[in-house]
Amino acid sequence: MSSAPTPGSTTEPAAKLTATPEDELSPELQKKMMQVTEISSLPEVTMRIVEVVEDPRSTAQDMHDIVKHDPALAAKVLKVVNSAFYGLPSQIASLDRAIVMLGLSAVKNLALAASLSRLFRPGVISDRFTARDLWAHCIAVGVCARMMAQKSFGHIEEAFVAGLVHDMGLLIEFQMFPEKLKEVAERCEAQPQDFRAVERELIGGDHQAFGAAVAAKWKFPPGLRCAISYHHNPEKLKPELKQIVTTVQVADTICCQNELGFYLTAQGQTFTNDMLETIGVSEQQISEILEELPERIQETEQIFGE
Repeated sequence: MSSAPTPGSTTEPAAKLTATPEDELSPELQKKMMQVTEISSLPEVTMRIVEVVEDPRSTAQDMHDIVKHDPALAAKVLKVVNSAFYGLPSQIASLDRAIVMLGLSAVKNLALAASLSRLFRPGVISDRFTARDLWAHCIAVGVCARMMAQKSFGHIEEAFVAGLVHDMGLLIEFQMFPEKLKEVAERCEAQPQDFRAVERELIGGDHQAFGAAVAAKWKFPPGLRCAISYHHNPEKLKPELKQIVTTVQVADTICCQNELGFYLTAQGQTFTNDMLETIGVSEQQISEILEELPERIQETEQIFGE
């Protein structure tokens, strides 16, 4: 099976994304998004990492120069590298060594994942869920997507980061419309239903649309933008981007069905044999992933938790 371009790839021009969900937002909502301060501007180090991820000319030294000036981020990257997440035979004490052992692509995506974790700040979404539940769900989806990619098409760090960022639009809603998001969550908890339909009814747009808008503003590479913008309907994508986004869709479905973190967005969603064929994973492999998933999630939460 030929693999899709990685989310860090620039081989897929943005124009091929066609009409994107942010186009569904009204001019009023788009204007309101411009006023968002905390999330609409990425932390400088994260933005620089995104630029390195997107630039095919970037080098190991470029990434090292960014991360070394952020001691907390450097420590987290080394914590990841030395964890069961990789199971390397010996401890790695330097970023230079980490880049040699894992490769630039892996370290770029791990640094991006570690820096993005800072966007999930404490707060209450509803009586039952907090923003940390949303982060827990995103970690679970990232881990599940990574495990499926590992059994299939590779690009495991890209799959992990795509899963990690897929619900970024909910952070925007949480900042812009906390009371309306609370109403959406409480309605869908009381009576399981189409979360995105309720979002559109009460807020005027859904989390895919809000996420698409902010991912475009942040200049995320195409794969990550598509994971954020189409994880509930990857069938709309061109084949070269469909594989990794379908992987996120299946991971999201599994994690919501098992009530991992903030699970309301896809609690009634199912995955089909066609989806499994798209990502190159069998039902038997899904069963194996489900057995191992809780342990892998716990390990990853300990690594990326603030």
